[in-house]
Amino acid sequence: MTRFVLASASPARRSVLRSAGIDPVVRISDVDEDAVAAALPPDSTPQVIVTELAKAKAESIAAAGLGELGADCVVVGCDSMLLIDGELQGKPHTPELARARWSRMAGRAADLITGHCVLRVRDGHIVDSASDCSRTTVHFAKPEPDELDAYIASGEPLQVAGAFTLDGRGGWFVERIEGDPSSVIGIGLPLLRRLLGDVGVDIARLWGDPGR
Repeated sequence: MTRFVLASASPARRSVLRSAGIDPVVRISDVDEDAVAAALPPDSTPQVIVTELAKAKAESIAAAGLGELGADCVVVGCDSMLLIDGELQGKPHTPELARARWSRMAGRAADLITGHCVLRVRDGHIVDSASDCSRTTVHFAKPEPDELDAYIASGEPLQVAGAFTLDGRGGWFVERIEGDPSSVIGIGLPLLRRLLGDVGVDIARLWGDPGR
């Protein structure tokens, strides 16, 4: 059986996969995202940046060794950022930066770009790989000041790309999206299905994998 390894600590990504029939093995990468991005050519596009970050996460887990999981695994890495006014926005980490982000986002549309990388690993060696990114337009509402205060105080927007979630409290402030909703949550199922196919894995073979 091909084991599915998610190179992410994100509970939202894990929840999307579980709802779609896959209970992944979770391995958390220790990639320095800022260092990876800084090492890229200065003219790298947003799509290249998020895809390279996804690759770095998947490769770090594959390099760490997956021997205990059997001879055949797929390792999936993802990275999401919000593109607004030509600038990529990652996790704000602080209330002040989250508030600044929302001052730009409120009442506007921005693109959530999510990079995906799939590595096929057999007997400890990467034998195939596929990567790409998705782009979904998010239309934001204008939270009332007290709503935004409460949202920031909840801590939710501090640790998520673009300072919002679609599947949490931030969903109250998303008026609509154009594109794949699962990608906005952090892992795009349609794109992931295609990438898995590119490395020779039929998604139906992964359904019901206990991930233990």
